[in-house]
Amino acid sequence: MHGDEQPCFEAPWQAQAFALAVHLNERGMFTWSEWAEALAAQRRRSGEAGIADRPEQYYLDWLQALEHLLIQRDPATADELRAFREAWVAAYEATPHGHPVHLDKGFEVLAQSE
Repeated sequence: MHGDEQPCFEAPWQAQAFALAVHLNERGMFTWSEWAEALAAQRRRSGEAGIADRPEQYYLDWLQALEHLLIQRDPATADELRAFREAWVAAYEATPHGHPVHLDKGFEVLAQSE
């Protein structure tokens, strides 16, 4: 846990991952029990791989747990999630510092590289 003087999140993407989990729960994609089970399983996998204590790993595990739950619920396949992840990285890398990232730009960059 963080002390009172420390922020809850070390980076904006961590707050977004947290908010996404809350939103998907509120939309009925999973229960909190299912979420806790998925996150615990992902944390175990990170622990077994010896990476659980890395600074950003906790929220990376949040994202992995969310992906796992979404794949289980079938609103998105693993390939679709991978395509969106790759598009996000491409969009992020193509965006000048301080400007908003637009996902469609990532898909454009990926299409040009094929």
